[in-house]
Amino acid sequence: MGKCVLIIHGGAVNTDPATIPAEKEEQLKRGLLAALRAGYEILERGGHALDAVESAVKSMEDNRLFNAGRGGMFNINGEVETEASIMDGATLRGGAVSGLKLVRNPISLARTVMDKCKHTFLTAEGAQEFALSQGLALQDPNYFKTDQQRQEWMEILQEAEVEHDNKHDTVGAVALDMHGNLATATSTGGIEGKLRGRVGDSCIFGGGAYANNEVCAVSCTGDGEIIMLANVAHEVYALRKYKKMTITKAAQAAVEMYADKLAGDRGIIAVDPEGNIAIESNTNVFRCAYLVDGKEPFVAVWKEELQEHFK
Repeated sequence: MGKCVLIIHGGAVNTDPATIPAEKEEQLKRGLLAALRAGYEILERGGHALDAVESAVKSMEDNRLFNAGRGGMFNINGEVETEASIMDGATLRGGAVSGLKLVRNPISLARTVMDKCKHTFLTAEGAQEFALSQGLALQDPNYFKTDQQRQEWMEILQEAEVEHDNKHDTVGAVALDMHGNLATATSTGGIEGKLRGRVGDSCIFGGGAYANNEVCAVSCTGDGEIIMLANVAHEVYALRKYKKMTITKAAQAAVEMYADKLAGDRGIIAVDPEGNIAIESNTNVFRCAYLVDGKEPFVAVWKEELQEHFK
């Protein structure tokens, strides 16, 4: 039996440190740790990497502090539209969904699409109809709307030049189980004030997520438009597979890939078949956590915490 690894993220962003006071930082770390434990306990008892990443992401979708599921950002019309994807490194099968307004856990719908649908990607009403047919939990739209999100939406409508202390984005997880399987899961509510129907990178295989047992599992976060166009997750895969880079070097290179043409926030978590990990970003905030072989978990909100940890 091999080692078990779980890495999760709750979004990467460049922001004024004043927007994340100590109390909010502590709440974020508690949420990350809860998600990490939810996924890792599956790995610890011999479970599959797919189940672990789904469980970890589901925990963050249920936590209004994170921009996924319940904490999803409002679009310009004051609605929450979510998306997600999941991919199995063993089979190269995956499931993706977007344009959801009623599905409590988008990542579980993505998993159900992968397991029970002849298609790989479903969107909007069709995705929600499939969720209903499969008995997944639906919620009234008000479930997804918090007072803080509503305030930020009002400020966007008023074109207020303000910094938001709730500034955050995608959540994700990558895992290696003791049987050597890799998996990735990514979920988001998108960017605040987005146009209705906008799709980000979280549900795009090769853009925001990718997994292959022979090479690596990757989940991205940041500015979705540039992550899609730079094909960031697949760049990590390609640099590992064809240039034989370490997972850390591959993630570092992918963070900077085409940065002159595609500037913006990028964060990457990745793991390779040997259990080596990478946590890289070009932002001052990267909410993340990881656990390897039952050792002490590491949880961080600030990039400087990561830099200190990996010295």
